[in-house]
Amino acid sequence: MKKHLQNILLIISGAAIFAVSVNSIIIPNALGQGGITGFVLFLNYTMGVNIAVTSFMINVFLLIIGWKFLDKLTIIYTLIATSSISFFLEYIHLPHFIPESPITASIAIGILVGISVGIVVVGNGSTGGTDIIALILNKFTGISFSNALFILDLIIVTLLTFVIGLENGIITIISIYISTQIINFILAGLNPKQAFYIVSNKYEDIGEAILKEINRGCTVLKGYGFYSKEERNVLFVVVSRRQVLQLQRLVQFHDPNAFITVSAVQEVHGEGFTYFLNNKA
Repeated sequence: MKKHLQNILLIISGAAIFAVSVNSIIIPNALGQGGITGFVLFLNYTMGVNIAVTSFMINVFLLIIGWKFLDKLTIIYTLIATSSISFFLEYIHLPHFIPESPITASIAIGILVGISVGIVVVGNGSTGGTDIIALILNKFTGISFSNALFILDLIIVTLLTFVIGLENGIITIISIYISTQIINFILAGLNPKQAFYIVSNKYEDIGEAILKEINRGCTVLKGYGFYSKEERNVLFVVVSRRQVLQLQRLVQFHDPNAFITVSAVQEVHGEGFTYFLNNKA
């Protein structure tokens, strides 16, 4: 129950931030946004529809579709998010932020929208609309949530550009790009990691040094050299980016002939790395 309350608090907080960005920055600056919000803004600019009511109706329709494809708890959380967004859109109207430079507005929108959507997704929900479609694409195609969201947003912004103009359309795309990067930052981790595979006859010395000097554990994998026809031990270790140079120097010190490969790690869970809220109820 405590976990559910934490998620709901995150979702409502994210929804409030999202609504503020729409009412205080996006609309006053005649800019657009991706997702269903962008589509509803298009309808508002051209037909004067109520943004809160229209977005809620469309999101409920998409939730019905999503019910067949997504986790039911996620659907419930998303319903809370979309309801909260519609409520805040209707009743929260803070002072408008209209800077002299449109780029400033774009950056502010990108930061607020990115933070709001990221918080909602961390709370196991979504802000509805194309978020639902993005979650479905992520589940069945493997496309990352943020990239799927960016593609869908571009389609909607292209439509919006015919109403708000090319310049504002480009500014909107910039804000969406910024929000996408922030979503990635929130979902992938505050400190991106690097994975090392180290092939060396002195793997024990290197492993001990990694443990003592870098304070990281490592795993010994069994390998087999196709050319040499010999069994080899391979060290596997994941470190933060700030530890990369230290680890490279450590390996070179113990074995200048060691074979090393380094790759970026999108996300790490487990002892010493996990920082997200526990998903257990």
